[in-house]
Amino acid sequence: MLKIKLLPVLILFSYSLNSFALFGMGDNQDKSDREAQAIIEKLALLESEKNTVSIFERNVKSVVNVSNIRIARSGWWFHSEEMEVPAGAGSGFVWDDQGHIVTNYHVIANGDSFVISFHKDKETYEAKVVGAFPQKDIAVLKLKKKPKKLYPIIPGLSKNLRVGQKAMAIGNPFGLDHTMTSGIISATDRRIRGIANVTISGMIQTDCSINPGNSGGPLYDSQGQVIGMNTMIYSASGSSAGVGFSVPVDTIKNIVPQIIKHGKVKRPGLGIGLLEERLKYHFGIEKGIVIKYVDPKSPAAKAGLEGMSRNQRGQYLLGDIIIKIDGKEVNNYDEIFNVLDNYNVGDTVQLTFKRGNALKKTKLKLMEI
Repeated sequence: MLKIKLLPVLILFSYSLNSFALFGMGDNQDKSDREAQAIIEKLALLESEKNTVSIFERNVKSVVNVSNIRIARSGWWFHSEEMEVPAGAGSGFVWDDQGHIVTNYHVIANGDSFVISFHKDKETYEAKVVGAFPQKDIAVLKLKKKPKKLYPIIPGLSKNLRVGQKAMAIGNPFGLDHTMTSGIISATDRRIRGIANVTISGMIQTDCSINPGNSGGPLYDSQGQVIGMNTMIYSASGSSAGVGFSVPVDTIKNIVPQIIKHGKVKRPGLGIGLLEERLKYHFGIEKGIVIKYVDPKSPAAKAGLEGMSRNQRGQYLLGDIIIKIDGKEVNNYDEIFNVLDNYNVGDTVQLTFKRGNALKKTKLKLMEI
């Protein structure tokens, strides 16, 4: 409150000094100039403040507000009316000059239409979904109509981030558009379970204040480059507790171009279906993942892997149980997803699997799924 009260006084005082300088003060002119210069020097921003201000002013036009609109129906079946109802809002950022907007998947989930607004632009812009990858909580929208000029973000690097370096977030917490908060990188390479119930690896932890509405907004380094996308917080109250997490920009740079080009992410897979966790334990299986079925055209089928079957009595019989992939244990969908996330379509892996009481090994080439 003290700064808020002092600021108008300082501005007016500075203006008064300039006015005196214009009209002259006779013999006191030199003294007034020296006093004015002293005040200006005292008011000068610190280098760290200059950096923060510069980051905001250079990048705020790249940050957008994303509104999620759903269609609601009211009235009786034959006489129902459709209404557009705001279902939530988050943040996002401009990816390129073609009008692609990157945000979190959970910001646009279950939405029927989307409205984008920019900093100090009274007009709003409709956008459509290009594609999404829920497992990494990433989605891409595209503007149906673009502003006269777009300001794409500058992607940085996240693999070399160091704990303690400066970090800044710009977003729309609680609908307060284009709010900036600053802090540091608190930790790197966190593994956090996301909206798709899959662990997102490599997450950046920051103590920048992140609140509802910040989701999908960029996290910057001191050079003004985007190093992550703010996604979630740990909080008992639902508000910022200084423990926020961002999807690393290296992950975003890998996924977003695929979504723009193909409308989806091309992932490597084995060509199998997995038995649900609750049913796996029903069969008394604790280690490994049970193959429920095998795609007949998949590498798994060519390698001779077998899924579940039924006997003449209708009883289900277990098939092969995958224990390891290239020596790495896999006991559930989350683990197999993250192991395969390190490979590309066409790579060859070695499977260790159990068939009955026998432990076997086979190699197969990963297919696109």
